Amino acid sequence: QQLKDIYQNAISMSERRRSATGVVYDDRFLLHRCLWDPNYPECPERYLEVMKRIELEQLIDRCTFVRPRLATEEEVRLKHTQQHLETLKATRGSLDKAQLEDLSSRYDAIFIHPESYETSLLSVGSTVALVDAVCNGEIQNGMAVVRPPGHHAMTAEFNGYCFFNNVAIAAQHALDKLGLSRILIVDWDVHHGQGTQRMFYSDPRVLYFSVHRYEHATFWPNLRESDFDFIGSGEGEGFNFNVPLNAIGMENADYLAIWHQLLLPVATEFNPELIIVSAGYDAAFGCPEGMMNITPAFYAHLLSPLLSLAQGRVAVVLEGGYCLESLAEASMHTLKTLLGDPCSKLADKLTPPCPSIRETILNCIASHRSFWKSLQLNEMYNVEDYNNVNPQENFHKLPVCRLDQEPARSGEVRYETRNCYPVQSVAERQRIHDRLVQLRLATDLSFPAERLCYVYDEVMLEHQNSSDALHPENPIRIVNIYQHLMEHYQLAKRMKRVAAIPATVDELCLVHDRELVERMHSIGKDTSDRDLKELAESYNSVYLHPKSFSSASMAAGSVIQVVGEVLSGRSRAGLCIVRPPGHHAEPGEPHGFCIFNNVAIAARVALEQHNLKRVLIVDWDVHHGNGTQHIFEEDPRVLYISVHRYDNGTFFPRGTDGNYTVVGRGKGTGFTVNVPWNHKSMGDPQYMAAFTSVILPIAYEFDPELVLVSAGFDAAIGDPLGGCRVTPEAYGYFTQW
Repeated sequence: QQLKDIYQNAISMSERRRSATGVVYDDRFLLHRCLWDPNYPECPERYLEVMKRIELEQLIDRCTFVRPRLATEEEVRLKHTQQHLETLKATRGSLDKAQLEDLSSRYDAIFIHPESYETSLLSVGSTVALVDAVCNGEIQNGMAVVRPPGHHAMTAEFNGYCFFNNVAIAAQHALDKLGLSRILIVDWDVHHGQGTQRMFYSDPRVLYFSVHRYEHATFWPNLRESDFDFIGSGEGEGFNFNVPLNAIGMENADYLAIWHQLLLPVATEFNPELIIVSAGYDAAFGCPEGMMNITPAFYAHLLSPLLSLAQGRVAVVLEGGYCLESLAEASMHTLKTLLGDPCSKLADKLTPPCPSIRETILNCIASHRSFWKSLQLNEMYNVEDYNNVNPQENFHKLPVCRLDQEPARSGEVRYETRNCYPVQSVAERQRIHDRLVQLRLATDLSFPAERLCYVYDEVMLEHQNSSDALHPENPIRIVNIYQHLMEHYQLAKRMKRVAAIPATVDELCLVHDRELVERMHSIGKDTSDRDLKELAESYNSVYLHPKSFSSASMAAGSVIQVVGEVLSGRSRAGLCIVRPPGHHAEPGEPHGFCIFNNVAIAARVALEQHNLKRVLIVDWDVHHGNGTQHIFEEDPRVLYISVHRYDNGTFFPRGTDGNYTVVGRGKGTGFTVNVPWNHKSMGDPQYMAAFTSVILPIAYEFDPELVLVSAGFDAAIGDPLGGCRVTPEAYGYFTQW
């Protein structure tokens, strides 16, 4: 049997570079409009306002223009019947307004214009062109600013402002012509995309994930098939996700819970080759149809984690959104995210997910649990448990879903063509405008031009174990990292190098006892080997060298320099290639290869000198960072989250401090979070579950001003100490999220 190279996947990406973001648009989309109702919500101004907003931010100039085109009839027939196509084609250029309105009345929520056929072909063709450009590597990702929308269009029926299903046709094209076998469609339009669902309901190559207002089928399109238990059929069973919203007024936190508990785990497990987003913005605040409270800037937070999947191949396609202000603002944030700009800080604090969304998420998990390993975290109860365990507050019971269907109407069905949509009062529109202006003013769109800085200094190589050349904590560790950055991956030339400066004694004493600092400082070339050995043996798993102080103070100072670079706004993020490590170091003693606690010192500098109020420390080293935890266990300004091997307290550093029951003390109670593994061989699925179920939800609620990562890589596959199986590429996901 051929041996598998566990690093091949990561190495194969070494020469891959992020390419441009594409955008496709065409002013011919302005032609399609309702001739008999000037207030119809699906209007040319939707396209116009989106274009004005992204041009105002000069985003178009940063994008590669994807040339729009008309779809061919063959492409339309990928998902529609010939008769469906011919029906719309027959209206091309028609000047009989009464006849057009009469035909429109045969379909639910449709108007037909003499240019509807051409603009619908243009909408499909432009979407296909964008997907082609993404999949062929011409661009990294992109956005299609198109109309009319498409996700309600069915095989042989116009529906809900939609004529041809842009996204479904593009997805089928990618399957048939581009050779893809796994496509994720994320539909965050507030209306269920029943057209898209039906077109792929039995196809396991397409995972359709829709979040939509439902209200137990009382909201349009009023379909039983929009509920959580419609999960696909045949080979496609389990590949259709409906997340029905059964109340209005859903907030950012409700959508975030859906992403963390459902979408990200399943999408990661599905491992798509392409992601297409049906990007309706009618769940955004102010939309009269959605009546939800999603802030425009939040759409960046929905899109950003998806960009780590499918090798970044993401196509965002405009669907609905009928509050022009929030539509334009949300579209702008979406395009900024595709361009790689950091997500803007949210203006509002997150509220807890509402009871309705918690029930919906549990319903979805229960319905799909047998198909997805990532949804099998919670235990199932059986009939015996149901009959004998009381109370049952932790038992989720699936509802019985019924829908009282209206009796079928006899004769030909006709639909309203005028005044058939919600209308907001002048006072309501003013309130919405004022709120959106407030949100816009509170949202900082600026960010440093320098994407990433790093620090490295050979002074840190001087600390070494003179009596054991094979000691695992040795200078080669960071030499190899630096060489990989410089040579193999050629990343160093794309980063800004920050000068390393040793930490001062006062900076070290922000965390450590002055007696310890002075004791380490006193070690020098005149210190005998015997004295060094005796001092080292007085600590747990520590070796000392005459250059230990200079190396350790340089490590701590280097982290301080990078934190200063980031907090001053000169760089967005930073990488510290430092040693000796730090997270085991206690205030009064070195511990576990660590002399000074680099991350803790930098966090204190951020709090005391930069006046931050909230710092998040994520420690994914395989060993529990006992030192960092103890330093901040009573400080609510620092949220410390550690994912580590614990083995019921027998794994280094041993003891019960790393257990999940330890949550901090005093004012810091609740601000220590331990995720302990009680056996070896934990890998990507377990770590990703920890991130989506624990780390990300808590981190979002904490809302840090700075994130510090204690990035030990001893949980990586092949590490001799960790015994875990995290792949190199998984750390990229953790960082992106």
